Formats: sequence, structure tokens, C-alpha cells
Amino acid sequence: MKRKSAPETDLPKAKTLYTLTLTQKQAQMLDDWLDKHLWVPYNVNYSQFAYKSREVNVVVYKSGKAVIQGKGTEDFVRFVLEPEITGAPMMGYENVLHPEWFTAHAGVDESGKGDLFGPLVSCCVIADGEAVQKWLDADLKESKKVTSDKAVLVMARKIRATKGVVAKVSYAGMEKYNDMYHSFGQNLNKLLAWMHARAIESALAERHVPWGMLDQFTKQPLVQKELKAENFELKMQTKAEADPVVAAASIVARATYIYVLNKLSEEFGEQLLKGAGAETKEQAVRLVKKFGPDNLRRFAKMHFKTAREAIVEAR
Repeated sequence: MKRKSAPETDLPKAKTLYTLTLTQKQAQMLDDWLDKHLWVPYNVNYSQFAYKSREVNVVVYKSGKAVIQGKGTEDFVRFVLEPEITGAPMMGYENVLHPEWFTAHAGVDESGKGDLFGPLVSCCVIADGEAVQKWLDADLKESKKVTSDKAVLVMARKIRATKGVVAKVSYAGMEKYNDMYHSFGQNLNKLLAWMHARAIESALAERHVPWGMLDQFTKQPLVQKELKAENFELKMQTKAEADPVVAAASIVARATYIYVLNKLSEEFGEQLLKGAGAETKEQAVRLVKKFGPDNLRRFAKMHFKTAREAIVEAR
């Protein structure tokens, strides 16, 4: 009698890419381990070292970022990297170490706060455990760890396209932003709290969840005071971007900031710089000379010291 075959099961797809940041001591330990086990070294730009085997490539960059890639990634992380180098089992244990990440909740973050040009953007993302697992498998990171604008925009599109996810942003055009800054008593934190509250309320109107996590920007419960949502608890902590839903909010906020900045750049005639350093001020001086001091507010946050200095230097 012919034996029936075992039923097929939907096994999770094995990871073929894994990244983490190593200390310099850990990087040296990994370099020594790979060399001792006769892995083949090869050259990668900006790396401290890179090795390959038949199933895995390992690259550690000067920043300390380690990238493990190939069909043997999971075995290498579980049997070499974690026990021999980091001493901390992480891959696949997120739901044990951080079970709250996998409950339906909101994540809130902003972008543009420290940039002279372009808007201040608040974003609220609502997601559940299924979405979080997909993002972890895809190595989602918060926006400060993503090095290119193109990558941010691609990740934001993927976040918005994830089933069950709600992403809402709140921001104002530059002239309105400058007016609002004064209407909030020239208090940037109060203005940001108001914007966060509007983004959260907009997201909750589409999908209600019982709680959310805010990347903390002040010890005062400013956002909580602005919120008019019922049956919703907003928690806050520093470095909240470790939560994948907050990381998703940071990505969508940054993507919105980049999109608006690019539109302003087209109007100016050159790519506007991020930040508020010396080169940014030089660009602001050129902008004032081109359009006049009254028009700087169409592009820049006028409460920045850099904006005032640019107007003076352009005379």
C-alpha cells in the first residue's frame, strides 16, 4: 500500500540577509574567527574586512555595520556570530524579547526638526504583528540608519503597501509653518506635539488600536495633552525607534520630508541641503540673493539662527 506523503507546511522563509552593528572588539573577534577558519578574504569598498564561503558572504564596514548574506545566513548567525562573537541570541527571538512589538499599536516619530530647509513632518503608523514580522524579515531600520534618500523612499512605499498598515502624516507648507511657530508662542515642542496629535488622531480614525509608542522629544506629556482620542494610551521613551512600528513612522516621515524638500529644490534651482551647517548657510545666502530676504520663509524655518545669519550675510 502506497504511503501518503506528509502534508505540506508553510515554513517561514529562511533569512538570506542579516545586519547588525558590532563593537570594535567584536569586529576584531569576527575577523580573527574567519581568518582562523580559512574563509576567503575579498575587497569591498569602505569595509574593515570581507570574507566569503560557499554559502555566506560576511562584510564588516568601517562604521561597525556587519552584513551577512547568502543562503547560509541563518546557520552562520545562530552557530557562529551569536555564540562566538556577540554572545547574545537575537535573530528570531524578537517576539520573545519584545512581545509588545507584535501587538497592534501605533508608532509616532518626526523628521525635519533639525533641518533649516523643508518642513517639520510628523507621522503615525499603525501596524500589527504580521506587518512587524515582515518588516523585521526585510531588515527595516529607522530613517537615521538609512544612508540614501532613494532607499528611504523605497522603504516608505513598502511600508504603506503592507497589508493592514495605516500611515498618516501631518505637516505644513513652509510659510504656514513659520506662522504656526509664532502662534504656538515660538515653542517648537508645543508645535510638534500638536502635529503629532493630529497625525495620531487621523490614523486612529482609520484603524483604532489601544496604545502607541512615541519617540520621546520632551519629558513633558505635551502630545498626550493635545490628544482627543478615547481608549488610547500613548507611551513614550527615548530611542523608541527600536520598535519596528516607530521605525516605520520615522521612515514615512523622512520620505515625506524628502519629497517636499525636492519640490522646494526644483523651485530654488539646486538641491537644497539637509541640516543647518556652514554649507547650508552658504546655500541660504545664495537663496536670499536670488529671491530676496522676504522669500527665505518660503524655503526655510525662520526661527533657526542660520536663517537670520544668512539674511545678514546676503546684504
